[in-house]
Amino acid sequence: MNSFYDIFEMGLSRAGEELCGDQVKVFQGDGKTIIVLSDGLGSGVKANILATLTTEIIVTMLKANASLADVLETVIGTLPICKIRRIAYATFTILQINSTTGEFELINFDNPAPFFFRQGRLLTLPVHREEILGRTIERTQGQLTRGDFIGIMSDGVEHAGMEITLDFGWGWDSVARHIEEVFRHNPHSARSIVRSVIARVHTLYQGDVGDDATFVGVLARERKSLIVFTGPPLDPDEDDRHAARVLGFEGRKVVCGGTTGNIVARYLDHPIDTDIDTLREDVPPIGYLPGIDLLTEGILTMSRALEYLRASRGSIAALPADRNGAVLLAKELLQADSVQFLVGQRINEFYQNPLLPRNISIRKSLVRELADFLRSLKKEVRIEYC
Repeated sequence: MNSFYDIFEMGLSRAGEELCGDQVKVFQGDGKTIIVLSDGLGSGVKANILATLTTEIIVTMLKANASLADVLETVIGTLPICKIRRIAYATFTILQINSTTGEFELINFDNPAPFFFRQGRLLTLPVHREEILGRTIERTQGQLTRGDFIGIMSDGVEHAGMEITLDFGWGWDSVARHIEEVFRHNPHSARSIVRSVIARVHTLYQGDVGDDATFVGVLARERKSLIVFTGPPLDPDEDDRHAARVLGFEGRKVVCGGTTGNIVARYLDHPIDTDIDTLREDVPPIGYLPGIDLLTEGILTMSRALEYLRASRGSIAALPADRNGAVLLAKELLQADSVQFLVGQRINEFYQNPLLPRNISIRKSLVRELADFLRSLKKEVRIEYC
């Protein structure tokens, strides 16, 4: 199952605190996805340090293929017990997904129980409890299929509004019902589900957040792939091969750069049609070629798109309404789950900074910055030079 695991996290810090006492760390690679949510005892700096330490230990050990037993013993043995409240200084939930098979395992230590939804309906999965160093761990295993959703949260989400409504507070069951209601509107991303939950939490706290509250969602859905071809290849004899490769790509196809566009146009034996209506003072116009979803100028457009992406913080709705090449490129990148950059290394002297070594181009730097931003949004990104 070539599904994409759409991951989104969002949290609220306790009122008056600059740092959140909840921490989330995500690792994707080596055929697996690891997500860890830790809730440090209390709030502020101390809680933040405890939660950060917990997530770092767990992810580092799991990345190194340490056994789960060793990981849990290390973390539980490291975290002391509060002598007054008799609870751990940090709680945690671990979600591990086999990226190839969709098999997953949830390990929960003193956080609220995770949620599992299939086709928008809450399902109860078997929970196995075991003792490790005198502490109870809950383990759940299952198989993700497209449309499934897993949600994990800190207790600040579950307890939202309890001070106001007393016995009729938010609670685990209310969170589950809220997510089911969101699914009735056919959400297409984890972002929309998580943002809805956190918005409800903020409302219940009436703007005065009483505890750090974090919610992490994972939605299994069809992968949206994109290839971005920018810059001519080092060897002109390879132009046709790379053009054919781009046109044969299974997914959306974007070409950035005048020379790069001409390479594809020559291969197709078709002229580029320029859309003058998309010309802006700081963004050149886009063009059209059969089989290419977006054709833009290169450096100027990519640079402006990067500015739009950073300003939007990953939200398509926050992009400018204007229809120009940079906005369209930013939309393509945000709508994609998996982005492959095919970057030609033939240097355009016009864009080359004479103070830099000749093997370092502005184009390469821009692509790396775009890739870093997209990875921060949990997207799969690969850069290939040609």
